[in-house]
Amino acid sequence: MTSHQEQDPGPTDRERAFAFLPLNERETKPRTRGLTEIRGPYYTPMGKRYLADILETMGQYVDILKFAGGSFSLMPRQAVRELIDLCHTHQVMVSTGGFIEHVLTRGKEAVDQYIDECQRLGFDIIEVSSGFISVPPEDLVRLTERIQKAGLKAKPEVGIQFGAGGGTAAEELAAEGTSDPDWAILQAKRHLDAGASLIMIESEGITENVRAWRTDVIARFVRELGVEKVMFEAADPEVFAWYIKNYGPEVNLFVDHSQIVQLEALRAGIWGTKGLWGRVLTYKP
Repeated sequence: MTSHQEQDPGPTDRERAFAFLPLNERETKPRTRGLTEIRGPYYTPMGKRYLADILETMGQYVDILKFAGGSFSLMPRQAVRELIDLCHTHQVMVSTGGFIEHVLTRGKEAVDQYIDECQRLGFDIIEVSSGFISVPPEDLVRLTERIQKAGLKAKPEVGIQFGAGGGTAAEELAAEGTSDPDWAILQAKRHLDAGASLIMIESEGITENVRAWRTDVIARFVRELGVEKVMFEAADPEVFAWYIKNYGPEVNLFVDHSQIVQLEALRAGIWGTKGLWGRVLTYKP
C-alpha cells in the first residue's frame, strides 16, 4: 500500500479491502486532528461482543468512545472494564461523558471518589460539563486542573444553551434562552490554559433544537479557539456533513456509534450527498 492509503490496522495486521482505490490521507493513531468520538452505551446497550464488531471493522477510524448518561454506573464493574480494555486494544481512548454533573450534586467527596474510580477502571478522559447545573466558572476550571493532576485528560464542554442534554424538548430550551458565545469562548480559553487540550462544543442551541442553525457561533468558536482545539457534537448526518463541507475532513466530530461508517466515508472522500460527492479532498505534500 502507498503512504496515502495506510491506516492503523488495529489489533491484527490486515490490508484494507480494495486497497488499490485511494482514500483521502488521514493521520494514523494517535491522531491530533480529524478525531472521531462515538457514543457508546445509551440509546442501545453495548456489550463487548457488540463493541468488538464495531472496532474490528471500523476501529482504525475511531479515536474516542464516550459513555453517555452515566450508563457505566448501571453496569457491572467487570463489564465496564472489559469495554475499556477492548477499546485500548484498538487504540481508542474512553471518556466518561458528562456524568460529572450528577456527581457534583453529591458533594466534593463524591467527586474525589469518582475521579479515583475512573482511574481504577482505566478511563482516559473525564468530561467536564455543566449544561444542567449552575457552577462558578472558577470551580469548573479547578475541576479541570484536578483531573489533569490525577493523570487523566479533562475534556471541558461549553455551549450557549442552559439545560442542554438528556433530550430536553426544544420548547423547554427555547424558554431558557441562550447565553453570549463570547462568554463560552472565554471559559473555553481558561480550560485550555488549565491544561485541557480539547474542548467539546455542545450542539444544543447551535445545530440542535433550534429553528435555524447558529453557524455564526460555530465560526466564532473556530476563529477564537482554532479548529484543532474544538470537537463539535454532530450526531445527525446533515450536521456532520455540513461541518466537513465547511471545515474540511479533519474537523473533530462526535457522532453516534451507528454513524461511524457514514462519517468516515465522507472523510475518506469515497461517498457523499450531492453537495459533497467527489468534493472532499486532502493535500499532503
